[in-house]
Amino acid sequence: MPEIIVANAAPAAIGPYSQAVRAGEFVFTSGQLGIDPVTRTLRPDVIPQTEQALDNLAAVLAAAGCTFADVVKTTIFVTDLAHFQAINTAYGARFKGNPPARSTVQVAALPLGGLVEFEMVAYAPVRAAG
Repeated sequence: MPEIIVANAAPAAIGPYSQAVRAGEFVFTSGQLGIDPVTRTLRPDVIPQTEQALDNLAAVLAAAGCTFADVVKTTIFVTDLAHFQAINTAYGARFKGNPPARSTVQVAALPLGGLVEFEMVAYAPVRAAG
């Protein structure tokens, strides 16, 4: 049975979906925008949105017992590929060493007027209590 993951340190879902779901040894996150979890407002530009979205994902992964080191696949949705290098730099700072597989796609629009959105899949086998 899938397990719903709830991260209080990340913004609540803005629609009828879960922040993440654990299915077996994998955790699937929903897309995260650069929404500040305290003010519930979107950060003002692409770099602050990127950093906030990654902070939000770190919180969601932590609620599932994971870190970025467990991520095996990332998908990035961006409204303008002209931002690719800036997003890439901020993203790369979170994945030192062995980065996960990744796709980046340009989309016509994102919810709330966001400029960038990330979703991730983490490999997270249940670890025995030790």
